[in-house]
Amino acid sequence: MRFIFKTDYDQDIRLLKHGGHAFWYGLLLVAVLLAPVAVDDYYIGQLTQLAIFAMAGLGLMLLVGYTGLVSLGHAAFMGIGAYTEAVLLERGVPFLISLPVSAGLAAAVGIVVGLPALRLAGIYLAIATLAFAIIIEEVLARWESVTHGFTGMVVEPISVFGYELSEGADFYYLSVGLLILIVLMSLNLLRSPTGRAMVAIRDSEIAAQSTGIHVAKYKTIAFAISAGITGLAGALWAHKLGFLSPESFTVLQSIELLVLVVVGGVGSIHGAIFGAVFVVALPQLLAVGKGYLPTNVADAPGLEAGVFGLVLVLFILLEPMGIYGRWVKIRTYFSLFPLYKKASFKRQKTYLKSERLR
Repeated sequence: MRFIFKTDYDQDIRLLKHGGHAFWYGLLLVAVLLAPVAVDDYYIGQLTQLAIFAMAGLGLMLLVGYTGLVSLGHAAFMGIGAYTEAVLLERGVPFLISLPVSAGLAAAVGIVVGLPALRLAGIYLAIATLAFAIIIEEVLARWESVTHGFTGMVVEPISVFGYELSEGADFYYLSVGLLILIVLMSLNLLRSPTGRAMVAIRDSEIAAQSTGIHVAKYKTIAFAISAGITGLAGALWAHKLGFLSPESFTVLQSIELLVLVVVGGVGSIHGAIFGAVFVVALPQLLAVGKGYLPTNVADAPGLEAGVFGLVLVLFILLEPMGIYGRWVKIRTYFSLFPLYKKASFKRQKTYLKSERLR
């Protein structure tokens, strides 16, 4: 078991707490950088998709996991970022300008959505964001003069100073680089006063307000940051797809993002990465598993959505801390063995407000 003795204040703000972190994260970085050399183009495409979905998951994680605001409309922010990117490139705007503008527009829409949602919480907020996702889906389908409706639109390739970042290793490095940047930004945000205010709101709005935190302000900031990161992921997703249509950003994708957060582990940056691995790998596993299922079951519509929903329910019931939470339990078990106690992660009983005074 590792004990960390803090001897100066700089240790509290260090991202890498000890040499073990530096070694394993450094080894992971080397593996990520060498991946295009070691694997073929198909797996590079899957890793690129993983990086994009991890980015979108981080955006939703900041809202759901660290601010406590449920959203079923984040596919809409991905759609806004994707279509903004495609429209700007179609009109000749350089990629270095179109990408931040796409994220900025998604963040602005997040503020617009966040303001009326300040008085909502729980299931009511989820319904409101679900309605927003449906509205954006209809806008993308009906605003044909801009989005080309169901005809769809081709996304122009990325060009930076005359050099094209086509599908492959170049686009993979771009996606991974932006993911690393977003992860570092998120870690620093959570250590800042803004991030601590978001976590305080998640734990208890009343307690946060009593300590002087402007709840409405920080909820709006959380919506803006979350939508901006998700819009950035949507812009990259547009280049990954190469062709956009309204069917690319449906309510099902919002549910997939929520599954990503819950299965990965709510309230952890690692959870967004693990959840992205799950969301990207599950369709591939289903495609393989269909060969072993009866034909009427394998060809049934909605099989993938049904499996996502089933997995979400099972994780909520059996492992609410997600994949990362399970890994923490395993790591703690081996660290404390043979002194590990099963009660270390025992779920606390929840009482009604009227029962807490008994």
